[in-house]
Amino acid sequence: MYLRTVVGSCGFLMALLAGCASAPPRAPEPRPVEATKAERPPPAAAPTPAVVAAPTPPPTAAQITVLPTREDDLWMRIRSGFAMAELDSPLVKKHEQLYAGQPDYFRRMTERSQLYLFHIVEEVERRKLPSEIALLPMIESAFNPQAYSRSKASGIWQFIPSTGKHFGLDQNWWYDGRRNVLAATNAALDYLEKLHARFSSWELALAAYNCGEGNVARAIAANQARGLPTDLLNLRLPDETRHYVPKLLAVKHIIADPEAFGLTLNDVPNKPFFAAVEIWKHIDLALAARFADMSVEEFTALNPAYNKRVITYNDNERLLLPASKAEMFSANMRRYGDQQLHSWQAYQGKKGESVDKIAAKYGITSRELRSLNSVQEKRGKLKTAQLLLVPLHLAKPLPTAAQIAAAQPAPAAPQATLDATHPHRHLVQKGDTLFGLAKRYGTPVDALVANNKLEDGVVKAGQTLEIPAASETPGSLDVAPEVTVASADGDGDRNGQESKVIPAVLQQPQAAPSQPVSLQADAPAAPATRSARPAPAAKPSFYKVKRGDTLYSIAKVFQVSVADLKQWNSLSQKSKLMPGVKVKVFSVVR
Repeated sequence: MYLRTVVGSCGFLMALLAGCASAPPRAPEPRPVEATKAERPPPAAAPTPAVVAAPTPPPTAAQITVLPTREDDLWMRIRSGFAMAELDSPLVKKHEQLYAGQPDYFRRMTERSQLYLFHIVEEVERRKLPSEIALLPMIESAFNPQAYSRSKASGIWQFIPSTGKHFGLDQNWWYDGRRNVLAATNAALDYLEKLHARFSSWELALAAYNCGEGNVARAIAANQARGLPTDLLNLRLPDETRHYVPKLLAVKHIIADPEAFGLTLNDVPNKPFFAAVEIWKHIDLALAARFADMSVEEFTALNPAYNKRVITYNDNERLLLPASKAEMFSANMRRYGDQQLHSWQAYQGKKGESVDKIAAKYGITSRELRSLNSVQEKRGKLKTAQLLLVPLHLAKPLPTAAQIAAAQPAPAAPQATLDATHPHRHLVQKGDTLFGLAKRYGTPVDALVANNKLEDGVVKAGQTLEIPAASETPGSLDVAPEVTVASADGDGDRNGQESKVIPAVLQQPQAAPSQPVSLQADAPAAPATRSARPAPAAKPSFYKVKRGDTLYSIAKVFQVSVADLKQWNSLSQKSKLMPGVKVKVFSVVR
């Protein structure tokens, strides 16, 4: 997100700068993780044949009509939430012309967005942010979940590794949370809220998201020292950042009135595209796709965070599937519940070990081993110790596509009905969380847990919850959304040095290849959670850390400080929160 070549962030800029020596080729459609780069819009100098020879000039901001809202159209819902001020910059009009001159690029971008956009809009509205923020992935990645920049930024929100870790996005050999749609959206909105709180301006917050809050703060301080204005247009910022907000406003204008630019938006229904489905064991990625009757490409578009051919199970692991496929997938998981569903494992290769011997040990050719891995070798031997993906010899073969097709789906759980005489009952729908329900009904999570005896803090579709009345819920605490993995607390400046990553990989014990071996978690021990200083006359609440939680996000939701959390739980500056750990939180009266 800083000074990097990403989708929409540099492609247009390269076409505008006079010093550009050569134009980038048209970017490919999404490909596997190892090969994909962030898609860039083609330069304006090479329009597609569909563009008219003499296009009419784009409308001015005053000529753009924001189309009326309609409940079943997500675009109209987005328009109704536009709240950012206009920017008096010629760069806005330039980017309108570039987007309007590339209708095929804009069409592909908006088509991809329909997989994720409803969820993002829901989160943006829940936090009461301008709906323009939901369009930001168009600037960052063109909604390509496999987008990867030269500066190692990844995912639709384009987090670089260090900032991703700071906001709870785990990155290891198996998995990259920056590409997890739920987790990265949560992290990006956390970061944007933090930046807006610091700079009190969405224009400056977005600029800081692009080039780092340290750069924006220094530019503001330099102008203050000279007695100059400190708004976005008067700051000395990198070229990419100067174009960043104008690009977003250009997209906003096109979404507001596409016909004025000669474009047509594909329909995006105002309803969830995907449902989150829990798994409880490792499973091959291709097999998971077959369980859901999806192609691997369709499956990975919704679940792009997995780096290898196997989905490794962690506590509360959830896959995203089209809503119509969720029950089919769960039924197949239950049907093969007693069977091992993964056929790959990690092998820790040693420096100087023969590549041929490793391949022979696991019953594959050296060529196959190299195609599965980026093998670092010299004269047929490993140059350094490295992890390699190798086959796992199964005692029982995985189910075939024909077996899955013949399987009868298990009956769905009976659906409870709402009782009109009990307005404090809620029928849990797919995608509901305790956090979301607590926010919706204005009640603390603790009260929901106590009223419904939810020992594990999990709600399931079809379950009926008793919602406590306001008088029954004095001063309890909420919990954070249940997404991705926690990280060490840092300063959040995405231009900072990337810290060394020690992957928490899953490895199998050294064993003969004829023996089936399950993947084992090799994660660091969880930190202790003793309270260093109980609050006077206060009873603590215990929050179970979920994937995606950070000290910052937990503190924000509980309305306490990060320093309090560290003190109550004896956490140091470098402590990491591991999923499953219980964090002690006290009600703080300020």
